[in-house]
Amino acid sequence: MNPSAREAVPDMPNRLGLAGIEFIEYTTARPQALGQVLESLGFRPVARHRSREVTLYRQGSMNLVVNAHPEDARMSGTQEGQPVISAVALRVQDALRAHARCMELGAWGVPSHAQAMELHIPAIHGPGRSRFYFVDRWQEFSIYDIDFKPIPTVDPHPAALADMRYFGVVQYIGAGRSAEWLHYFEHMFDFAPIPDDRRFGILPKGKLMQSPCGSFLWQLIEPDPSMDEELDSPESLQRIGLGTPDVGSAVQMLRTRGVEFVESRLLHPEDRGALTRPVLGLSFELVHQR
Repeated sequence: MNPSAREAVPDMPNRLGLAGIEFIEYTTARPQALGQVLESLGFRPVARHRSREVTLYRQGSMNLVVNAHPEDARMSGTQEGQPVISAVALRVQDALRAHARCMELGAWGVPSHAQAMELHIPAIHGPGRSRFYFVDRWQEFSIYDIDFKPIPTVDPHPAALADMRYFGVVQYIGAGRSAEWLHYFEHMFDFAPIPDDRRFGILPKGKLMQSPCGSFLWQLIEPDPSMDEELDSPESLQRIGLGTPDVGSAVQMLRTRGVEFVESRLLHPEDRGALTRPVLGLSFELVHQR
């Protein structure tokens, strides 16, 4: 490559210092049932919150929080206790500075529910009733060192099945709202749109964006005009994408653990990706990732 041509390509701006996903939070009134689903996917409970009904699950580099605190479940609008993605925590260089910048750009702040001796994690409102948290303690010292107690005899860092990691998040949006949400993520977080001819996985819908750190994607999906019930659905964080270098091996491994996958004329597990059958209203998407 011509060095001068290489220098002419600008780096993506990353004014918040985003460095990946620290954790994804599900809120539910059925934590045991959700825990069984997560364990079949390879997640393991490794710690419990010191004062709230919250459990930390982990595999490899992925942290996943199950929040069963009654007030949080009520505020998240769970239906009949079904789990919902209530928050995504973003790794940043300086959490307070990132939060302040987003507030200056028009974000809506979220009051802290931290109690005495608990860590305050700044947050802004996301789609629906969800939140985006900002976390800057994710290297030598983490947020879990303060708020969580390790579960005895449990490996705190279980290996990931099939080398899985967070690939991205799928967000359902209102009809005709793609341009508005694309602007939001570009303006607020410096995400960059991905051309429509570049697709990942087996559900090539909506609009794709890449985080400025390059470590995960975000997918916006409008309701299907032919599905009347979707037109009135609220906006929400809908599904997690899990990246793996070998989708076929991952599918076989997860099947031995009881995970079922969607198979139809138009949708079936293949090298590019696979979709788990809904359990508790939840699906997970496997995506090929080098």
